[in-house]
Amino acid sequence: MYLDVSGLQVTYPGRTEPAVQGVSLSLRAGDIGVLIGPSGCGKTTLLRAVAGLEKTSGGTIRLAQQVVSGEGTHTAPEQRRIGMVFQDYALFPHMTVGHNVAFGLAHLSAAERTQRVQEALALVGLDGHAARFPHELSGGQQQRVALARALAPQPQLLLLDEPFSNLDVDLRERLAHEVRLILKAANITALLVTHDQLEAFAIGDRIGVMDRGHLQQWDDAYTLYHRPATRFVAEFIGHGVFAPATLEQNGQQILVRTPLGVLSDVEECPLPSAFEHGQCDVLLRADDIVHDDHAPVQAQIMRKAFRGSEFLYTLQLQGGQLIMAHVPSHHDHKVGEWIGIRPEVDHVVTFPRLTP
Repeated sequence: MYLDVSGLQVTYPGRTEPAVQGVSLSLRAGDIGVLIGPSGCGKTTLLRAVAGLEKTSGGTIRLAQQVVSGEGTHTAPEQRRIGMVFQDYALFPHMTVGHNVAFGLAHLSAAERTQRVQEALALVGLDGHAARFPHELSGGQQQRVALARALAPQPQLLLLDEPFSNLDVDLRERLAHEVRLILKAANITALLVTHDQLEAFAIGDRIGVMDRGHLQQWDDAYTLYHRPATRFVAEFIGHGVFAPATLEQNGQQILVRTPLGVLSDVEECPLPSAFEHGQCDVLLRADDIVHDDHAPVQAQIMRKAFRGSEFLYTLQLQGGQLIMAHVPSHHDHKVGEWIGIRPEVDHVVTFPRLTP
């Protein structure tokens, strides 16, 4: 693995609880990793520890097979050959784009610097912008300049801390796709911190969900969404609810009794013996619920959020259970209306029943 973090712990002076505790993750060369989680969960602290800006209190960090943080070892940030892109871009306003990009290339000859600057600007799609100043560029272009500056010294690893947070929502996701293409073209290994799930899904090969200093799951986006390892990941990623369910064995088949009816022919379903009396909570994603006027189960629309091609409906069953559903936007029902719904679940994600 190109980046390997094992059992990492970071503790700030004066605090009893570590900011990062027991975190292990790895990235292959050329992979892009993303850390997401609520504010204060430790994701930026982890990024800073990889950069060498925070000293670790346990575990190891290996970069290109070399230990850079560990027991008795702390390689200085400037010796790790790591590039960083910050939330505020940190561009020098009095310097041209070309001089900004060349800032970390003082060890090269003038000719080599010029060539490297041209290559970096070409990589991020800013050919011909070297003589311009940051204030003459859009926010997205400034972000590209910051990326070019970080890539110009040819780092072993690129770290990005909330790099798109100053941009509007539509531009954030589009730029995330573009940055992914740039990093893949340069074959750069990167680790990025964000709080935006769509951003994470757009750019990451591997995504880690953190909570209170712990890494809950390190996986690809599809697995995080469809097969969350913990209840926290299930709640944090995507839209869905937990519904009470009872698992029953019927010959070779497992039946899942839910407020929406019985689910059968589902994959990856645990045996009823996995839970006391087979009682558990089942995760129902918004895309597991289909609007069907002919369905026997009726639900009342409590809230609706327009998403362009679809609505996100929050529905309440007659028994009080809340359900969420993605419904095509031409099915424009009013809040308070009752509509028919049915589950379309091909695999079941279960968790121990939470008692009120």
